[in-house]
Amino acid sequence: MAPVATNEESGNGTIGSVAELKKARANKPTEETQFINPFYSPSAGNENDNDYQYAKYKPHFPVVNWEPLTEIEVIDRGHFADSSKTALFSAAQKVKHLTPAIGTELVGIDLRQLTSQQKDELALLVAERGVVFFRDQELDIHEQLDLARHFGPLHKHATTPVPREPGLEEVHIVYNDAARRPDASAFSKIELWHSDVTYEIQPPCTTSLKVITGPEYGGDTLWSSGYALYSSLSPGMQMYLESLTALHSAPIETVHPVVRVHPVTGWKSVYVNPGFTRRILGVPKPESDTILNFLFHQVAENVDFQVRFHWEPNSIAFWDNRIVTHTATFDFWPQTRHALRATPHGEKPESVEDYENRTGKVAKDRQIEIWKQQGIEVPQSKKGLSRARGYND
Repeated sequence: MAPVATNEESGNGTIGSVAELKKARANKPTEETQFINPFYSPSAGNENDNDYQYAKYKPHFPVVNWEPLTEIEVIDRGHFADSSKTALFSAAQKVKHLTPAIGTELVGIDLRQLTSQQKDELALLVAERGVVFFRDQELDIHEQLDLARHFGPLHKHATTPVPREPGLEEVHIVYNDAARRPDASAFSKIELWHSDVTYEIQPPCTTSLKVITGPEYGGDTLWSSGYALYSSLSPGMQMYLESLTALHSAPIETVHPVVRVHPVTGWKSVYVNPGFTRRILGVPKPESDTILNFLFHQVAENVDFQVRFHWEPNSIAFWDNRIVTHTATFDFWPQTRHALRATPHGEKPESVEDYENRTGKVAKDRQIEIWKQQGIEVPQSKKGLSRARGYND
């Protein structure tokens, strides 16, 4: 069972705002409204620090107080990119698209040498392909942060540790070793699918993660495309979801559209995730649970939307948190897996209606636009029953 609207009231009640949801929660015992956040790395001990070259990047929890986030202007760098991405692609030895829906690997590029134009084109490529991979990258965490700042102001995570080295409060650590054995009873695999910190007012855009220590095999990451999920739905379901908003919560609670539009591509993407989306507002709870359950299972189980990446030390991925969800495999214990994330803020999520009113443009279905570019006749929706076709493998 997917974690749909976890720990909320039962019955047929309709909740239309965060205020109404908080009122409903206030009438319940505290233990019923708590939840486990599986997306953090615990503070690591000092074992083997003398033998570990990246001990200064192991997680710890300093005492810090940051001002609450407020809305800030973010202009996506993809707006300034050449749509052909000639500067970026010409620097690569090879450009490999990994699936039709999501994922591209660029071979032979040194991220430390990117020009401003190439960085803008990388932002556009990530916006179009969802996630872009590089291997054998020598850039250090300070250079990774500088590159991330090109895409937007950096997020500071309120509930997870930072590196021991001072001055790296904008770094999010992913760390697991032999001291932390996965607990299969704590949460389901579906619950681990998420888009980063979607409970923020302005969740992330072009996010990067570099693995600095990893197992020889295992510890892969999978991404699922919100563009592809939207394109797979019937026109009626697409229109219905476009009318809805959903509550995202962890340390704070924020309401976002169920379908958002990417500001650069103009493509529509389903924007819910099992990790942080609690319920759809303005509809009865059974309806919210059913819709979220369906969408969560599509995210986690429809392999046509997904790409899977096996990390090597010094591999780095850039993904657009606005249009993809991701999860990791926890199959590598007791080996160590250590990665550093830089997370720029994006714009406030924009619904189809708001995007079209602001820009005067029509938001598009990515798959239909790809077919048009390829000169393929766009299939028309059929009425009535469809006959099942055979499947060959």
